[in-house]
Amino acid sequence: MNLNFTISELIHSDTAIKNNINNMPDVNSLDNMLDLLFYCLQPIRNLIKKPMVITSGYRNKKVNELVKGAINSQHTKGQAADFVVGGMKPAEIVKIIKNSNIEFDQLINEYNKWTHISFIKGKNRKEVLRY
Repeated sequence: MNLNFTISELIHSDTAIKNNINNMPDVNSLDNMLDLLFYCLQPIRNLIKKPMVITSGYRNKKVNELVKGAINSQHTKGQAADFVVGGMKPAEIVKIIKNSNIEFDQLINEYNKWTHISFIKGKNRKEVLRY
């Protein structure tokens, strides 16, 4: 399988850089990120056939706190990513993913600005939300 993503895309954080915070994941979070990449992000990319820009991936607890993320955010475990696709609205992306066979835990249209997807190997709820 050809991959259109890198781990560095999933750990990049402007907030971490601005605040001089090392946002490197631990081994468990890295493993979760690889699952997210393999089971969600790349299959979505293959399905929509358009580049996806990861706007938020892994966030350590300090970065998560600074961006006012949920205390139990899946981003802090390497299980979630937020992304945008040029020329596509989040509602359209959510509908495509929801109607596919892509496995996910949560799929969220967040504020009609980006799409959030998470994956927990063996424990996915297939929950679709809109904020």
